[in-house]
Amino acid sequence: MTIRIAARAKVNLCLHVTGQRGDGYHLLDSVVTFADVADILTFKPAENLTLTIDGPFADGLSGDDDNLILQAARCFANPAGAKIHLQKNLPVASGIGGGSADAAAALLGLSQLWNCDLPDAAVQLSLGADVPVCVVGETVRMQGVGEDLSPITGLPALPAILINPGIAVSTPSVFKALAKKNNTQIGAGEASLDWLSAQRNDLQEPATSLAPMIAEVVTMLEESSALLARMSGSGATCFGIFRTMETAQAVAAKLSEKHPDWWVQATTLNRSNDA
Repeated sequence: MTIRIAARAKVNLCLHVTGQRGDGYHLLDSVVTFADVADILTFKPAENLTLTIDGPFADGLSGDDDNLILQAARCFANPAGAKIHLQKNLPVASGIGGGSADAAAALLGLSQLWNCDLPDAAVQLSLGADVPVCVVGETVRMQGVGEDLSPITGLPALPAILINPGIAVSTPSVFKALAKKNNTQIGAGEASLDWLSAQRNDLQEPATSLAPMIAEVVTMLEESSALLARMSGSGATCFGIFRTMETAQAVAAKLSEKHPDWWVQATTLNRSNDA
């Protein structure tokens, strides 16, 4: 038996930082969706628990015990053996939840392989703030420190481009550079592209101060007819939403040719919630 799980890229369509708890965790208000580009995890029965990794972004990752996938495996009440393989297609430390998506995929795949329940939400959250939302894998509003999830309905599938200019941004450094921690929540309104455009990513300015290339990528997307261009998460991956997939694909091809060292992907956001 082989089980295959796609760990889809997580995209923060907006991200408001609304406070900070006494324990240091930041309070967020974010609309999170998922792309149809993904890491791929496979799971096979085995006596021991092992992890192998390949793919275009495998360099620098190890299958040692500190890997988040193996940490996720040990979150089960009675972990057993499994041969896990990760095809790493998403850039690392890029603001699209690659590590969290992989951990969530590990939880989902191993629960099937071992025929057992998923660890509860609190355990999932202990692996990372984005893990519970990646387990859900649907477009939601994410609040608190990542534990409060509510469905977002009404958004259509969104033709888009994801771009990472080959730079990694440290999430702790971005939060440290954030000047104001108690910003306003997401504004009221029916879910739509206009509504999303009225929101913001509070981490975009501090991330850009650390990696000015982010502003250049957003500007390129805007100048390429994107209806909305913004940074995802803590960066440095940015997204642009376009009117049609044909336009997104044409712009992606043009930007890839101009910047062959960048990760540029035409994709669809919110496909699972297609209205």
